Amino acid sequence: MEQRRSAAEAGLSTPRVVAEAGLSTQRVVAEAIRLADDDGVDGLSMRRLANALGAGAMSLYHYVANKEELLDAMIDVVFDEIELPDEEADWQAAMRRRSLSAREALARHPWAIGLMDSRTSPGPAHLRHREAVTACLRRAGFPVVMATHANWLLDSYLYGFALQEASVPFDTADEFAGVTEDVYLPQLPPDEFPYLNESAAALVAAGYDPAGEFLFGLDLILTALEGLRTSA
Repeated sequence: MEQRRSAAEAGLSTPRVVAEAGLSTQRVVAEAIRLADDDGVDGLSMRRLANALGAGAMSLYHYVANKEELLDAMIDVVFDEIELPDEEADWQAAMRRRSLSAREALARHPWAIGLMDSRTSPGPAHLRHREAVTACLRRAGFPVVMATHANWLLDSYLYGFALQEASVPFDTADEFAGVTEDVYLPQLPPDEFPYLNESAAALVAAGYDPAGEFLFGLDLILTALEGLRTSA
C-alpha cells in the first residue's frame, strides 16, 4: 500500500528557475496551504502569499504561473495525503480505509472540500488517486458503469459529510452534550417539539458521539454496493 507523503514530497511540477534564495515550488505551495488552512482559500492572494514568504509578489510567478496553477498544486498535495486503496485488501476494507483517510485530510484542509473535483488540470497525485480507486473497484468485479456509480456515490457521501462536519459546532461527545444541553434543549419545549426534545435528551444521556456517524453511513453504502457488485 502506498503511504502518504508530506507536502514537500508531493508530485508537484519541477520548480522554475530560482528567483529568490530560499524559495521553491514546494515552499510556495506549502505556505499557501498553511494560509488556506488558517483562513480559508477565498482570502488567499498572490500578494498575501508573497508577504507571508517575505518575498516580492512577482517572484512567486517563477514557481506558479497564476493562482489557478497554485490551487491545482494545493489540491494535488491534499490528494497526496490520502491513502491509496490497498491492492492486497478486500475491496470494502480498502475503500473504507481510503474514505477514512480522505475524511482526515479534508478535516485538516476544509477549504479543499469544494475544490477536489473542480480542477480541470489534475496533478500527478490526483490522477494516481483516481486510478487507484477505479482499479480497486474494477478488480473487485464492478463493471465500468457500476464502478463509476460507486465512485460518485462514495465521493458524494464523503464530501457532503466533510462539509457538514466542518460546520457543526461540536466534534466530540462531550462537546455535543454541552451544546445540546446549553443551546438546543432550551429551544425545544417538549409540548411544542416532543420528538426533538426526546431525541436530544436521550442522545445526551446515552453519551452519543457524532464522530461515529461517518462510519455508520459509509458501511451502509459499502454493504449496498456489495450487493450490486455480486448481482452485476
